[in-house]
Amino acid sequence: MLKNTVDIITLGCSKNLVDSEKLMRTFAAAGWIARHDSAKVGGEIVVVNTCGFIDDAKEESINTILGFIEQKKRRKIGKLFVMGCLSERYKNELEKELPEVDRFYGKFDWKKIIEDIGVANNVRARLIDPLQMRVTPLHYSYIKISEGCNRTCSYCAIPIMTGKHVSRRIDDILQEIALLAQNGTKEFNLIAQDLTYYGLDIYKKNTLAELVEKIAKIQGVEWVRLHYGYPQNFPFDLLKVIRETPNVCNYLDMALQHISDNMLKSMRRNISKSATYDLIHKICTEIPDIHLRTTLLLGHPNETLSDVEELKNFVREMRFERLGAFAYSHEEGTFAHKNYADIIPVEEKNRRVGEIMDIQQKISAEINAQKIGKMLKTIIDRKENDYFIGRTEFDSPEIDGEVLISTKKTLKIGEFYNVKITGAQEFDLEGEI
Repeated sequence: MLKNTVDIITLGCSKNLVDSEKLMRTFAAAGWIARHDSAKVGGEIVVVNTCGFIDDAKEESINTILGFIEQKKRRKIGKLFVMGCLSERYKNELEKELPEVDRFYGKFDWKKIIEDIGVANNVRARLIDPLQMRVTPLHYSYIKISEGCNRTCSYCAIPIMTGKHVSRRIDDILQEIALLAQNGTKEFNLIAQDLTYYGLDIYKKNTLAELVEKIAKIQGVEWVRLHYGYPQNFPFDLLKVIRETPNVCNYLDMALQHISDNMLKSMRRNISKSATYDLIHKICTEIPDIHLRTTLLLGHPNETLSDVEELKNFVREMRFERLGAFAYSHEEGTFAHKNYADIIPVEEKNRRVGEIMDIQQKISAEINAQKIGKMLKTIIDRKENDYFIGRTEFDSPEIDGEVLISTKKTLKIGEFYNVKITGAQEFDLEGEI
């Protein structure tokens, strides 16, 4: 095992990536070698940053921890620490079931790791520099603008793990982005459990539009992209900023979850079917070129086949450019777990998800086909075999489609090129310089 080396493994969403980056910087400040998702883990310390959102994520986290417990038994690694959402939610149970783990940390107290291993005094103050120990490539970054959620959706365990919504101050966010932009980062993906609540806690008003507008004015910022909005009380002043600001991507990630009034009520979404339609029409009218990404939830208690048919018709009618669907997970501590019986079989939930995704696959292929012949500004992420792989403003890293570019030229990673779209697949595009 490698002395003074820490391997950090990140599971779950991009918000966890941000926390892993901060932990890596702190270790590096103490003089340690910090590695992320290394192909060959063998550090003196391994830290698993877990996800605890739904059953599949919890299972992945547990299996990952068990794998490292085996490595620890064989003395291939030293100490094993676990942090993040899963251990925030189940810390007491995990400590009893997995005594081989040296220590569990939650969603917020993981900063104590450096103190508990006795090297906190070595940390150099300079290290909270966002340029250090990046997990993402230099050309794009995730910027967490808030933590926590004040919503009361029936199925969601996020507020249990993250607590109430806490916004970062505008000046703090602008300072971080300015430093990154000065050093080559071009694309900034704003993330939060609920972007559209931003500012209400510290400024007593929604200030998301103001924040985005100020970010867009920072020299070197070429793309700003927004994840994850909430439909209730949507800040409509944001639409003007997206429409009139060239470097704010025509892209919005906003989970709608369902459309039938029966399910919206059961899910405690605090919005109706008609209000949802009005919201989407307003967004698409004010920003005709916008690409909407949404997420739908199937198999929630009380969901009938009629509700599913209503949702399928909604997907066909709205023709979302980006859409994902997942099966309901009966999460302890949630309103649904306390008040509803989880009576829909897993197989049926997955069948419903499959039906939605079959519809979306056809829609996505048709929308992509309409882009053939268009010239799209594209950022290059990497090279794979004979192709350079890029993304347009309509494609967020890791979750959306990509542009496969066949060329004999050498393209520079992290640079923008005008790409003519020559072909379309169900989710990806093909293009040429």
